[in-house]
Amino acid sequence: MKKLLLSSLLLGMMSLANAGDFVNHANNKPIDIPTKGKQIQVLNFWASWCGPCRKEMPAMSEWYKQKGKKEKIAMIGIAIDQPQNITQFLKTTPVSYPIWRYTGNDSRQLMQSHGNKLGAYPFTVVRMPNCSTTWTTVGELSIERLEKSIQGVKNACLKA
Repeated sequence: MKKLLLSSLLLGMMSLANAGDFVNHANNKPIDIPTKGKQIQVLNFWASWCGPCRKEMPAMSEWYKQKGKKEKIAMIGIAIDQPQNITQFLKTTPVSYPIWRYTGNDSRQLMQSHGNKLGAYPFTVVRMPNCSTTWTTVGELSIERLEKSIQGVKNACLKA
């Protein structure tokens, strides 16, 4: 797993790079990643064919249900996949957080704009839009690592 501290310049690119490239999988309505606010965001990029993605999602869902919602953390699963594959996967592995689907044409650029130079899945971004600190993890995310990333962003943003 790899942790990167990204600059505010990259955060600015993130907020502009993908406007209009997402839909809420539940209702197919367009949606954008919030670019302002003091709410911690956990963006988990995944695909139904990705073994580590499939493995981490039940634990992340349970964590969100038990702790994330209570702490008002916005957790979003962003699928880089076909709608029918997402639907089929969610029938066997339901999750407690919203699932969005990437509808753009360049998933490699999407991943790079969020700090994933490898383009590997799963990929998780923990950030607070009004703060210039972001933590990223490539590969399967443990709950311990998720909590450490959230706390790191909180600590850095409280000091800012």
